[in-house]
Amino acid sequence: MDANDGSMEPWMEELLQEGSLGEGQPVKTEKQARILAAAIEVFAAKGYAGSSTSEIAQKAGVAEGTIFRHYRTKKELLVSIVTPAMMRMMAPFVIRGFGDVLDAEHDSFEQFVRRMIDNRIAFVSRNKRLFRIVAQELPFHPEMREQFKSIILTKVLARMTAVIEKFQRVGQIAPMPPHTVARLMASTLIGYVLPRMLLSGEAGWDDEAEREATVSFLVKGLSP
Repeated sequence: MDANDGSMEPWMEELLQEGSLGEGQPVKTEKQARILAAAIEVFAAKGYAGSSTSEIAQKAGVAEGTIFRHYRTKKELLVSIVTPAMMRMMAPFVIRGFGDVLDAEHDSFEQFVRRMIDNRIAFVSRNKRLFRIVAQELPFHPEMREQFKSIILTKVLARMTAVIEKFQRVGQIAPMPPHTVARLMASTLIGYVLPRMLLSGEAGWDDEAEREATVSFLVKGLSP
């Protein structure tokens, strides 16, 4: 996979640009960019535990020793390079698209839920590798969880709280703590998005029915 590959996702294109890894970690050479791109692809497809540096090296077209000259272990490749870089790129991509929904005017809580689902489905469809790496590795790597909380969660939560409080004031959401409402919404949405990504197109998966059930569950479950 290279920067001209049609499978390259938008966040990866930005990530692989010169200097996009942040201070002290620039992508200086074409070889380093290939290693990073290969690591992202392998981690996304197989997860950290199921991946090997030899496979990453083969996909990048470099000797395995080349990886170890830059990163002492596979863990260091994930945590010190892929994870921080991914999180720096993930934050603007998450906020950039989701902010349009959070800042828009909505006639009802149901309309907001539908727009939020459509927005996040579109985001996941454009950034499948990113979503897979985060979903697979977040529970197992404290470094990722801390970055996720500080870079993404705090930025989204404040704006989500404002939307929830607005619908609570007009009596469309039960008077629970806004953080509780946001947690229930997030867990329900993830419970739809993950199976959709894995099962969509397979026999027995009715996406329209699953989407409507998700909307109904949130709207009715959170009503006063």
